[in-house]
Amino acid sequence: MPLLHHELCFGCGRTNLFGLLLEVEEDAVCAGAVAGRCFIKQDHQGADGGRAHDGVLASALVEGMALACGVDARAVSFSVTLGAPAPVGAYVEVQARVESRDGSFADATATAIADRRVVARARGRFRS
Repeated sequence: MPLLHHELCFGCGRTNLFGLLLEVEEDAVCAGAVAGRCFIKQDHQGADGGRAHDGVLASALVEGMALACGVDARAVSFSVTLGAPAPVGAYVEVQARVESRDGSFADATATAIADRRVVARARGRFRS
């Protein structure tokens, strides 16, 4: 069953037509991990045209990490390292996992892949 925050969430909501519509499911093999994808639409392109806006990629990664940490998790801090561009009209695969938990905090990592290339990586701290 896909994980989501609520129907209008920019990252995972199913009724937010301007959002990412990120579909993420728990990894059946690895506890604390999720995997899914979103489609980069024209509404998601950056200033250079034809490529995903950097903030859209960051949003997809933060969303994946938050869902890996739990549907009530909220970002405290995160960093994103951008790699290859993600083209408009392509799917971006998002993989995220919890690295550690400390009380009500969790540290997570995520990777975004498009066209078989890593387009971004992220690390974050979340509170649940």
